[in-house]
Amino acid sequence: MMNLDIDIFKIDSSKFVVEKGKILISEPFTRDFYFKRSVVVLVEHNNEGTIGFILNKRVEIPLSDVLKDFPKFNSRLSIGGPVKPDTVYFIHSLGDLIPNSLHVIDDLYWGGDFMELKNSIELGIVNPGQIRFFVGYSGWHPKQLDKEISENFWLVSDLSIKEMMSYSSSDQNKLWRMSIEQFGGKYQLWTTFPENPELN
Repeated sequence: MMNLDIDIFKIDSSKFVVEKGKILISEPFTRDFYFKRSVVVLVEHNNEGTIGFILNKRVEIPLSDVLKDFPKFNSRLSIGGPVKPDTVYFIHSLGDLIPNSLHVIDDLYWGGDFMELKNSIELGIVNPGQIRFFVGYSGWHPKQLDKEISENFWLVSDLSIKEMMSYSSSDQNKLWRMSIEQFGGKYQLWTTFPENPELN
């Protein structure tokens, strides 16, 4: 008998470049409420730390129930992470239409003048596919994310802006599976493991 020299849960992090605009894909057995089978887009990464939003934790609550005096707008609301869960954040592809937005990568921006966003929505010049709202955000102290990656907690990859903005599946794991499948090889096996293997 010959043992295979393969560790399907060990991530080759030496190939990863962590920077804003990248996505994080959690390993398959994470139990954390927020990060279980999650895909996180990083909107900031520097010496002061890292900020991101979970893309695939949609909640079925109308935006108007969360934001008072906000115009009726059929946009997705998601859990962005465990930090400041009493605050709403947003990413968008509106560029300079929303003053003070922070450029992330390509046509992806985050934040900006909220009143201007509200006015633009009321005028009908923003459509739901151009913006996503999040309750809370995901944050890491300096070097914390590097440590988690070295401990095989995250894969680092890319996702198109269109996929980030248009994702609306009620299947929370769909984006996670799709993001992993692009790696192929041993990572492909991650998508076949049950969430709670001890129940099998």
